[in-house]
Amino acid sequence: MTTRHNAFGQPIGEPVPGWTPRPHPSRAPLVGAACRIEPLDPDRHGAALFAADQLAPDGSGWTYLMGERPDSLSAYRAFLATAAASWAQPAGDPLFHAILLPDGRAAGLAAYLRIDRNNGVIEVGHINYSPLLQRQKAGTEAMYLMMRRAFDELGYRRYEWKCDSLNAPSRRAAERYGFRFEGIFRHAVVYKGRNRDTAWYAITKEEWPACRAAFEIWLAAENFTPQGTPRRSLTACRAG
Repeated sequence: MTTRHNAFGQPIGEPVPGWTPRPHPSRAPLVGAACRIEPLDPDRHGAALFAADQLAPDGSGWTYLMGERPDSLSAYRAFLATAAASWAQPAGDPLFHAILLPDGRAAGLAAYLRIDRNNGVIEVGHINYSPLLQRQKAGTEAMYLMMRRAFDELGYRRYEWKCDSLNAPSRRAAERYGFRFEGIFRHAVVYKGRNRDTAWYAITKEEWPACRAAFEIWLAAENFTPQGTPRRSLTACRAG
């Protein structure tokens, strides 16, 4: 790409013709073959989410989340009520979503956050998958559907993933989904009384078409055995 310069001979970025602020995410559900994603509703989703979370043998899945694992349904509902409150605001942020299985059970959470409409940047985070979603087609499809809304429906330019730099499973997931590592922001956050160096990952609009194609190859019915095992990995689909 040829570098552009201004009248003073200084290098400048490429123009973004016709750019306007992007829409805020809507409440419309996202529907796939293996999951459905809809705005978090503590009354409708609370009991199923708590039951799904309790399938995990311990609270280790909450280590890198901002809160600790609630130990009762009432405490979990209170956590969900706080998480869902942003939906009542016109420009709410974060926007928590419940991820439902085909049988209607809510099995996990994910949110849009740090929604920057003016610059077309949006982040996915607060991801909390129960064992019903971990290493399952529905869990991968949920991430694909949320990316597709951000890029194809809303026209965002950049989709971000951030996590504690020590959170190895989250970093592997980001790379599997096609995010590119951009660096470590040292001493970025204090949470639970401890430091967090934050690992930054992102997908840009130029990278999205190839990423989308890989997801669609991986999610295709013919990529799965009758037992539900993928024939090719998502990484292999992207490389191919």
